[in-house]
Amino acid sequence: MKPARRTLWLQRHAPVIAEPGLCYGATDLPAHADATLAAARGIAPLLPAGIVLRSSPLRRCAGLADAIAALRPDLTVQHDARLAEMDFGAWEGRPWSSIARADFDAWTADFADAPAGVHGESVRAFMQRVAGAHDEWLAGEGDALWVTHAGVLRAVTLLQRGVRCAEAAADWPAGELAFGGWLSFER
Repeated sequence: MKPARRTLWLQRHAPVIAEPGLCYGATDLPAHADATLAAARGIAPLLPAGIVLRSSPLRRCAGLADAIAALRPDLTVQHDARLAEMDFGAWEGRPWSSIARADFDAWTADFADAPAGVHGESVRAFMQRVAGAHDEWLAGEGDALWVTHAGVLRAVTLLQRGVRCAEAAADWPAGELAFGGWLSFER
């Protein structure tokens, strides 16, 4: 018997309330309310009945997940810390432009294992965290929507290709999914 097709939907949060160019991976910033509602209205009617709705616990994602659930009372939000953005350590809350080039280069020279921002999360630890959630979805039975962050979207893109860790900075997927945008993978 052929296994049922399952879809993993990934939606990025709306733009955050912060200065442009700020490093805010694990920093819990809110998103703009109007953009959050517009993103929820854009995806809610597309979602199949019975989909599992998981969200990063950070406010910018949790607010969007709550807005989707308000539009779709058949859905219940489940917060999952594995879907949170990468922790950039000492760089959190600082403009990317203020981070010394030598510090950034040192991180990317050992991209998989060096902690970002001296005491933040390594790419390997981040990928393992996201992979735990992804593996759980793969073993599950149905569709899921993850309301999450750009880093998680990139990590899942690699996981879908069978890559468990980006060993070099050049291996990290380029491009940016728009704030409030979504993509999906089928299995």
